[in-house]
Amino acid sequence: MSARTWRLVLLGPPGVGKGTQGKLLAQAFRIPQIGTGDIFRNAVKERTPMGSVATTYMDAGKLVPDDVTIGLIEERLAAPDAQNGFVLDGFPRTAQQATALDAMMHRNNQQLDGVIEIKVEPDEVLRRLTGRRLCAVCQTLYHLESAPTRLPGVCDRCAGPLIQRPDDDKATVLKRLDEYQRKTAPLAEYYGRSGLLRVVDGNGDVDEIFNRIITALKTSVVRTA
Repeated sequence: MSARTWRLVLLGPPGVGKGTQGKLLAQAFRIPQIGTGDIFRNAVKERTPMGSVATTYMDAGKLVPDDVTIGLIEERLAAPDAQNGFVLDGFPRTAQQATALDAMMHRNNQQLDGVIEIKVEPDEVLRRLTGRRLCAVCQTLYHLESAPTRLPGVCDRCAGPLIQRPDDDKATVLKRLDEYQRKTAPLAEYYGRSGLLRVVDGNGDVDEIFNRIITALKTSVVRTA
């Protein structure tokens, strides 16, 4: 499958494993993984005006405004490494963004090749997100249950203190999940009408889920730009 070009979108609420699976797909198909979270975090780290705006929304568990997100994504898709395919992780999140992505593809004489929706029950998503902990120094990610540190609250790599990101707080997670259901979940129907959507069970180990995605892609509609 890696011999052809793949332009893919991953759908699913926070915590279902889109980032992990996107990385595996990027490696398998030799295409970039493009995640809005990484783009925004880089903007925040560099203290750009757009990064400051994004921080306000992310810390409150809200979606970043479409005009900010769409502009960043379009710039990223124009980069040389994205010309032979990409995996979009976290975009589109709204109907407006999906329409904007279609317009981007049309302007570049391209089309999406597949949309994968990763499904996990809400209670499991809540458990995954609220249990995450991040090293304040080296940014290594842990989980209180599934990937704990040897010493509670201390990073295994650098002995730095562990923190809970503001957007992993339970109240904020619940807001994020509610917003996803209202604004992003309807995109499954949007892409279902085009025949691109494939739904994959997000429970199980990483390799098992990845194999499900590969199997699902084998049944995707073959399209040419």
